[in-house]
Amino acid sequence: MRFVIQRVSSAKVEVDNNITGEINDGFLVFIGVADTDTKDIADKMVKKMCGLRIFGDEQGKTNLSLKDVDGGLLLVSQFTLYADCKKGNRPSFIRAGKPDFANDMYEYIISISKEYTDKVETGIFGANMKISLVNSGPFTIILDSEEICSRS
Repeated sequence: MRFVIQRVSSAKVEVDNNITGEINDGFLVFIGVADTDTKDIADKMVKKMCGLRIFGDEQGKTNLSLKDVDGGLLLVSQFTLYADCKKGNRPSFIRAGKPDFANDMYEYIISISKEYTDKVETGIFGANMKISLVNSGPFTIILDSEEICSRS
């Protein structure tokens, strides 16, 4: 499982010119799922994501978590996080989770994220989405379950 987390001052997702999700201060999170992922992995990834202390405190140090700043989450599925570009110029996506499984995991991630904040917005799985954001910092973090879960 891979999360690309961007600290944002605002972000929104549109599908067919309709806003499906929108937040102010918080995280825009692109989520990639592999067929080898589990709910246990998702639990660990969401806990790690929501615990990240990457918001500035009174002294300007990155010392505050999502909860500390009453931040929101905008969760967007993105199978392309598993692109394999080793051979040729056309990426392969065979490591990405099969759509039904990946959608189930995405929905599970949404549900457990609501345990950390009541401000959870989403894109639409499998849709052609337009993402707008103001990255605050810029601040972008990549969480990969192969690294996060092997250290637990």
